[in-house]
Order: sequence, then C-alpha cells, then structure tokens
Amino acid sequence: QVQLVESGGGLVQAGGSLRLSCAASGRTFSSYAMGWFRRAPGNEREFVATINWNGGRTYYADSVKGRFGISRDNAKNTMYLQMNSLKPEDTAVYYCAASSGGGYSVNSYDYRYWGQGTQVTVSA
Repeated sequence: QVQLVESGGGLVQAGGSLRLSCAASGRTFSSYAMGWFRRAPGNEREFVATINWNGGRTYYADSVKGRFGISRDNAKNTMYLQMNSLKPEDTAVYYCAASSGGGYSVNSYDYRYWGQGTQVTVSA
C-alpha cells in the first residue's frame, strides 16, 4: 500500500512559478513509476508528466513541455513538479499518482495509487 500526499499548490500570477511535492509512504517508492495529472473545472483529468522508477526517463504533455520539470528523490520518497511560466490555463487540481510498475505511462489507468490533489490557481 502506498499513500501519496501533495503539497505546494497555491495562487500565483501568470508567468510565475510553483513547485509541487508528492510525499509517498511505504518502502517500495523507488520501484514505482510516478506521474502528475490535473483536472480543471468542467474538464476531465489529463496527463501532465511522468517519470520512471529511477528518474532516468521523463515524458511531458505537449501543453507543459519546456515549462514544467518532473523529478524524484527516492531517498526522500518524494516526487516534484517544478512549474515555470505558468498560464491561466494551468489552473487545476494537480494529482500525483504511483504506478504499479517501474516504467512510466501517460495513461491514468496504469496508476494504482492517487493523492488527494492540490489546487493550483494562475491569475491573469
């Protein structure tokens, strides 16, 4: 069983930055691929970024490529999402998720564990 807790969300002006964290419980964090997803009001949940078990491979949605950076620290059981050059359309609840395998995925159905989410609001 893995429990995930997101933090770092908040209100920021367009062009600003935020760093989200996802703290995981359990001894097997380093064996899981991890991902960030988001859900904006009225929209379905969408993929943002993913990272494989050792951080050696990452993949991003086109909408955030070049602005967001995903990373992880397996010694601290924590994953991060550095968000730069934020836009109002990035406003959403951001969720971290842990896959049941080590290879990364853009598909939400590949993720077994989910956090409760953290709100990110970007003002124009």
